[in-house]
Amino acid sequence: QVQLVESGGGLVQPGGSLRLSCAASGRTFSSYSMGWFRQVPGKEREFVAGIGWSMTYYTDSVKGRFTITRDNAKNTVYLQMNSLKPEDTAVYYCAASSYVNNWRRLSEYNYWGQGTQVTVSS
Repeated sequence: QVQLVESGGGLVQPGGSLRLSCAASGRTFSSYSMGWFRQVPGKEREFVAGIGWSMTYYTDSVKGRFTITRDNAKNTVYLQMNSLKPEDTAVYYCAASSYVNNWRRLSEYNYWGQGTQVTVSS
């Protein structure tokens, strides 16, 4: 069993930055692939970024602006978000998968956090 707790969300102006954190319980964190997703009301939850042992993956709309990293010693995955845009406004969720074949598919993830709100507005 893995519990995930996100933090770091908030209100930021366009062009600003935020760093989201996702702290995981359990001693097998390093064996999980981790993903960040986001969701706005009325829309499906969408993939943002993923990280395996060393490889990273991003959806096109955040490439060059967002960076996903992990610290296995701290059981934490991060999402550094720069050059934020109003369209990045969403609830951001982290998720853990014991095996990922399709990073974008929600059903591939075994555990989910409760989400953290990110609002980009002037």
